[in-house]
Amino acid sequence: MKRTPKAAFFIVAVLILLLCFTSIFGVYTRFGDRTDTVIRGIFDIRWGVDIQGGVDAVFVPADKDANPTPEQVDAVKAIIEQRMVSQNITDYEAFADAAQGQVIIRFPWADKSQSAENLVGELGKTGMLQFYEGEGTTDSEGNLVPPAKEKLILDGNDVKSATAMVNQDTTTSAESPYVIALEMKESGTKLFADATTRLKGKVISIWLDFGEGYDGVRYQRLSAPNVDSAITNGKAVVTGYQEFEDAKYDADMITSGALPFSVKPESVSVISPTMGENALSAMGIAGIIAMIAVCVLMIVIYRLPGLVAAIALCGQMALTVAAISGYFGFIPSFTMTLPGIAGLILSIGIGVDCNVITAEAVRDELRAGKTIDGAIRSGSKGSFSAIFDGNITVLIVAAVLMGVFGPSDSLFGWLFSWLPVSTTGAVYAFGYTLLIGVITNFVMGMWLSRVMLRSISRLKVFRNPWFYGGERK
Repeated sequence: MKRTPKAAFFIVAVLILLLCFTSIFGVYTRFGDRTDTVIRGIFDIRWGVDIQGGVDAVFVPADKDANPTPEQVDAVKAIIEQRMVSQNITDYEAFADAAQGQVIIRFPWADKSQSAENLVGELGKTGMLQFYEGEGTTDSEGNLVPPAKEKLILDGNDVKSATAMVNQDTTTSAESPYVIALEMKESGTKLFADATTRLKGKVISIWLDFGEGYDGVRYQRLSAPNVDSAITNGKAVVTGYQEFEDAKYDADMITSGALPFSVKPESVSVISPTMGENALSAMGIAGIIAMIAVCVLMIVIYRLPGLVAAIALCGQMALTVAAISGYFGFIPSFTMTLPGIAGLILSIGIGVDCNVITAEAVRDELRAGKTIDGAIRSGSKGSFSAIFDGNITVLIVAAVLMGVFGPSDSLFGWLFSWLPVSTTGAVYAFGYTLLIGVITNFVMGMWLSRVMLRSISRLKVFRNPWFYGGERK
């Protein structure tokens, strides 16, 4: 078997230390009075209502004479929930009051630079996607509006999915770095094929209809491309996006669909943390004390494997925090809530258990008379299946929680699309942090910790079995 280099322990330990430092404190650049975030730290985590407070809003029909049915009120609630979860706002409370025809929501206020009223307004837009024949016109007030209703080709009800992505077409990528990829339902595929065949060489404009609204803007034209050829496969691309966030916002608006009736916020208020202002600092101190106690206990009981486990455990915690805060550009930031913290703590417990099983296996092999190298090799190999099976089981549970209680377009939502929509943010947050914790445990507890242990065991000063739980020589 190829030996692990002696320097591997120090290289991995330094990288883990660097990850811990940057994931906690972040990396920022300053130009005069402006501060730009290069790497997000723990202070950039978006905290939930129970920890940091948020916004309380009541949505009512925009038309005072409207008399929505209980089913329509429930549909409004479900769509608003879908929009919040698609924006990674998982800590929310939503209630449908069918008697009054209103929906009450409470959610964390992530970006204080955006007013609470504007934030609520974005959630209450109807957002119906529409395809029209022609470019559109302007009304008496100079606003751009779509063609007449008889020019309507299809709408959002005929669209199966909308996904924001990087433009792969090199001929248009300079003008539109990002696009929205649309996939039609069977009904939309036929309508779109007929329209593109009939309108070859002409314009088909794509619009978002925000309903009556309450911000003065009803229609937004997304694109007005010329039809070069018939599109019969039910797939289309909307261009014209310079920023990925804009493309994702419109894609989420299309996916969540139009509200069954136009709504407006009757009241918007800022609420205080339900746990109190000092709860976060108290939890932080408690977490640090618990982490130190666990690391000390591991070192005292298991000696050198305990030290390696403590370093790996710090790396696991840092890697999990990084995946929540938005440290990695390809993983969006996530709302951290009390259930989410519970999932994080549980995953740390799983990480401790992983290292305990390995350390006990190595100790047993030493007592059976094997050499240090043989004990580490056999102990790691013998404990792998038990640790792997346990982690996979928890991974499945986390995936089920995210799939059942998350949006249909989430990581595992498509597996449970046959179930009724149930976007319960608290359970979704618990499943997310548990999933991330188990994945980071695979990296730190089952791979890097073993690399470090094999590496440090090659140093002459640590060639005594006592360091690994055996008898002193």
